Amino acid sequence: FVSYQVEILDWKTKKQLCFLDKVEPNATIREIRLMFHKLYPRWYPARQSIKLDPKGKSLRDEEILQHLPVGTTATLYFKDLGPQIGWTTVFLIEYTGPLFIYFLFYFRMPFVYGLDERFTSSPHPVVNLACICHSFHYIKRLIETVFVHRFSHGTMPLRNIVKNCLYYWGFAAWLAYYINHPLYTPPSYGKKQINFAVIMFLLCEAGNFSINVALSDLRRNGSKTRKIPYPTKNPFTWLFFFVSCPNYTYEVGTWISFTVMTQCVPVGLFTLLCFIQMTIWAKDKHCTYLREFKDYPSLRMPIIPFLL
Repeated sequence: FVSYQVEILDWKTKKQLCFLDKVEPNATIREIRLMFHKLYPRWYPARQSIKLDPKGKSLRDEEILQHLPVGTTATLYFKDLGPQIGWTTVFLIEYTGPLFIYFLFYFRMPFVYGLDERFTSSPHPVVNLACICHSFHYIKRLIETVFVHRFSHGTMPLRNIVKNCLYYWGFAAWLAYYINHPLYTPPSYGKKQINFAVIMFLLCEAGNFSINVALSDLRRNGSKTRKIPYPTKNPFTWLFFFVSCPNYTYEVGTWISFTVMTQCVPVGLFTLLCFIQMTIWAKDKHCTYLREFKDYPSLRMPIIPFLL
């Protein structure tokens, strides 16, 4: 066979970092990352971004050298992604925080509201219900992180964990402060509004879990190959007929339900931001499906059936 020569340049300075000789044509990008790592131990594979073009997208681990648009002397570009942290660890940190932060406000710690014993419990049952639902949501997320999710990308930049935690932990504190405040007023339509919201909340949580399990099943045996998700016998997965990312649809539904249940402005704002961010992710994923699969179902929209 014809062996390849691989030149790896710094993406910014274009300075040659290494020259790999006699590389097999069927070598994967992952194997090239490992070769590069041997020469530069501080840049472990997860920290490397290997590209065909300095401003292009990173090549995937499973891509094969001879299938790339390069000659027998290939020029690749390296970018240091910085220190990395595993996605499982990221999610465990992000989701554990809101769970415990909410309890600080729910149990009316003296340093939170600075009130005496007369205000240590709320007269409104919806406050207890909100705490149960909020805790259930994040406990479910933690369980999914450990037992369900399979990540196509093993790590993310360590610097992002601070930003992510500020978002999740900060909003959890803001929501909890108002929902558990002694002056909190219950929803306008009372039990009817609360009961309706709880039913919708539980349905959306069940739907989100069902979709996450269905997506996880696509990557059984550790496969990283992208596949088109289809509805299963589980009715909650039938949303796949109409949207590409029903996990986001159900997640937004969960927070809309929580907003209706608590009738609290900070919750509504958090829900709006969730919707905007998840719409961005859903559109990106939808475009990836359309680009990679010519037979992708034409009826599907990114996040909202028939609309968006």
